[in-house]
Amino acid sequence: MVKDVITKMNVTMDKSIESLRKEYQRVRTGRASTSLLDEVRVDFYGTPSPISQVATMAVPESRTITIQPWEPKMIQAIEKAIMNANLGLTPANDGKTIRLNLPPLTEERRKDIVKQLKRDAEEAKVALRNIRRDAIDSLKKLEKDKAISEDELKRAEKEVQDFTNSHVAKIDEVQLHKEKEVMEV
Repeated sequence: MVKDVITKMNVTMDKSIESLRKEYQRVRTGRASTSLLDEVRVDFYGTPSPISQVATMAVPESRTITIQPWEPKMIQAIEKAIMNANLGLTPANDGKTIRLNLPPLTEERRKDIVKQLKRDAEEAKVALRNIRRDAIDSLKKLEKDKAISEDELKRAEKEVQDFTNSHVAKIDEVQLHKEKEVMEV
């Protein structure tokens, strides 16, 4: 029973870290990445679809993303979707391919992005603490129901805290890596 609680907690914490990583992928850095466009939806015959389902995306240079629609008439719809997404990018097309040039980030903008990264990391840590609290509450309920002894509860609580500490360290690592990426000129 204790193992079930700890396993469930561990899986949930891993999901929180994965969610943070996905959130960080959408953050614009100095380098071009097709993940910037993951949330952009294009009207494809009345159905909102991700750009990756209607076009081929590539990063030929460090500050350029190219989008080649599978159907030439989709160019206007893709450009409109990018403009509506408020990414700060202006699409340019040559009739076959859309090019997105990412301007270099200013120092002030980089610092704002780092502040946002820190806020996101702190939210993830709060989520971990909530998961830890739920796990400890479950363990205390098991002890109250006489399913485990007081000693087992203490050992399990220590194990829960150790897992929490290791996951907090992973969040710090992910955050520092992304900060370094953003501040890189």
